[in-house]
Amino acid sequence: MSSAAEQEAVQDQEPVRGQEPVPVPVADPDAVAAVRAEVAQAQRADAVRSGAAAPAVWPGAPMPLGARFRVGPDGVAGTNFALWAGGAEAVELCLFDERGVETRCPLSELTHEIWHGFVPGVRPGQRYGYRVHGRWDPWTGARWNAAKLLLDPYARAVDGTFALPPEVYGHVRDWPDQHVADTVRDDRDSAPYVPKGVVVHDDDDWVEDRRPKTPWADSVIYELHVRGFTKLHPDIPPELRGTYAGLAHPAAIEHLTRLGVTAVELLPVHQFAHEDHLLRRGLHNHWGYNSIGYFAPHADYSASGTAGQQVGEFKRMVRALHDAGIEVILDVVYNHTAEAGELGPMLSLRGIDNRGYYRLEGDPRRYADYTGCGNTLHVVQPQVLRLITDSLRYWVTEMGVDGFRFDLAAALARSMHDVDMLSPFLAVIAQDPVLRRVKLIAEPWDVGNGGYQVGAFPPLWTEWNDRYRDAVRDFWRGALPDVRDLGYRLTGSSDLYAWGGRRPYASVNFVTAHDGFTLRDLVSYEQKHNEENGEGNRDGTNDNRAWNCGAEGESDDPEINALRRRQLRNLLTTLLLSTGVPMLVAGDEMGRTQGGNNNAYCQDNATGWVDWSLLDQPHWRELAALTARVLTLRRTHPVLRRRAFFSGRAQAPDGLRDLAWFARDGREMTEGDWYAPAATLGLYLSGRDIPGRDARGEPVSDDSFLAVLHAGAEPVAFELPGAPWADAYELVLDTSREDQAEAPGTVIDGGTEVTVPARSVLLLRVVEQPGPQPRMPRS
Repeated sequence: MSSAAEQEAVQDQEPVRGQEPVPVPVADPDAVAAVRAEVAQAQRADAVRSGAAAPAVWPGAPMPLGARFRVGPDGVAGTNFALWAGGAEAVELCLFDERGVETRCPLSELTHEIWHGFVPGVRPGQRYGYRVHGRWDPWTGARWNAAKLLLDPYARAVDGTFALPPEVYGHVRDWPDQHVADTVRDDRDSAPYVPKGVVVHDDDDWVEDRRPKTPWADSVIYELHVRGFTKLHPDIPPELRGTYAGLAHPAAIEHLTRLGVTAVELLPVHQFAHEDHLLRRGLHNHWGYNSIGYFAPHADYSASGTAGQQVGEFKRMVRALHDAGIEVILDVVYNHTAEAGELGPMLSLRGIDNRGYYRLEGDPRRYADYTGCGNTLHVVQPQVLRLITDSLRYWVTEMGVDGFRFDLAAALARSMHDVDMLSPFLAVIAQDPVLRRVKLIAEPWDVGNGGYQVGAFPPLWTEWNDRYRDAVRDFWRGALPDVRDLGYRLTGSSDLYAWGGRRPYASVNFVTAHDGFTLRDLVSYEQKHNEENGEGNRDGTNDNRAWNCGAEGESDDPEINALRRRQLRNLLTTLLLSTGVPMLVAGDEMGRTQGGNNNAYCQDNATGWVDWSLLDQPHWRELAALTARVLTLRRTHPVLRRRAFFSGRAQAPDGLRDLAWFARDGREMTEGDWYAPAATLGLYLSGRDIPGRDARGEPVSDDSFLAVLHAGAEPVAFELPGAPWADAYELVLDTSREDQAEAPGTVIDGGTEVTVPARSVLLLRVVEQPGPQPRMPRS
């Protein structure tokens, strides 16, 4: 077929308006004809309608957006529907009964680009969607297609699963020539194949809820997956495993409280869809970073039903966690949606107003992609900014959550192109009376140019600090960073955050996250092993900064396994003693493994679930006990969770410097030591005259501590600093020991040369006036 014939074939779908497609080589004419015949047959089948009479639609109101059940004029109960669809020519509200029969109700009222109407008699539980009419002109970014049923962006519950057959694409997905497939409109009805929104009754309030309101400096975050955390828990009833109700179960909450974490950070719970390439391989998106419903709890995590029951179940989960003193932080994905690029499905925003919701390239057929997921929401647009902020406020005020971690937050902070810390999104958050008071965590990067923004987000924000992760991993694997780099990371990263009134808790410290190796895999593998993902092991990062302790993967060698467990103790202890906000990943405290998979996003199976049977093994039970013990130390000692950066100076005329660094020979480190790598260092934290005051205005003081970190393969002699730093020290932790019950209690004089075991952390408490405890003599 010639290029002219190709253009004629495209135009036959609908007259082309605007720029013509670029001529490209085309497919065999017989193949094109076969696809057209298939589409035509489907169109004829879709033309058979139920003949149901449409109910009356009263004018209603343009605000609030979404579907809101209420009492309307003359006391008549019904639901108000309102949809922003800026460039649309017409909008139909589509109601579905329990048999799936569709009734279409035209919305004739249009106020400020919002189509709206009140439908008497429509009650909670009603399933619905929209058909939006307009031009099909991909060359100018216009992609309206009324054959496709669209999910309400403000739907508060979603019933059904996105299966992604060809019918849910706005274009002919299997068009023989993929170069122009996105320009060929598909007129088959998608309604039988897509989930529907559900009208929800706003019958709940938070009068009895008591939010923990944990200060940032006292926070310990535990990142978990609702399904993965509960799916294998033996003490959760089988029917509740993998659900919000499962996470609310006392058995799940008891583990969190025993550890001593103050907040759970839930991997995405907004309604999401599975990617087509995963479904074709028989896999599913497990993590959920593919959102399509920003107001709806993901229906598959509901034990009570999907006709709106998931909303109440989520609220009950939040209440149960709050009752236990645990905050709920949501990992949210407002940077892109599940509709992907121009070859992706038409599920919601693309069919409502493609140009109004997404960033498009200079060629409007293409999408700007700062996320690596095919599209990027155009947050500069007022209606997109409203969608995001309305969603955030909803989850705070009506669903009870306490904060958010923003996936690829740099993409949200872009103005027209560049990342801009004065962008509309950040400005709106800063002045919003609801949102500025909750916990805000940025993943401070995206995949676009200039997207790496660690340390750049403004006050109110905390950030995932990947420089902490890298420095701590490098130290314990023996690729020693300069003392300066490690020192900054251990003490709150003042080089990144000591500006604009930011505090040490601006740094969320982590060694592992959902994305990457588990902690056990970090010390068991040096290479990723992602073959189960079906992508030829090409996915996932190659920069793991891991050390396998002498063998790749699981080992039967007891010495290797003992070393690995010691490294786990080192990494956990370092993380939980560092200044800043520590973040643990579910299962790391009990030796969870993913078999070396560092990108288990599609492993909704034992690979991606927490294996609770590990706690039946003494070694892993001891690791969980150590984690809880160090968190208890952190909770009871304010010097370990400072609200202000260390100054390196005395806070009182007769005091000591609040922070000091010591070399192995007991002397303070020099400038030369600071800029050189070292396998051994001592970190002295003074508890005298800690900056700030307590809730009653009294000065804060605490014990002082000396932490000795030794990453070398052989034991070393270390001289403990004497006067004026300490008369003596009490040993509190020794990570060389499997059982920490054997370690504490020994008192050692200052100035004593002690042997630090290979690859270990010693934590010693300063004893100002030693008592009659057994003492280790000076050497």
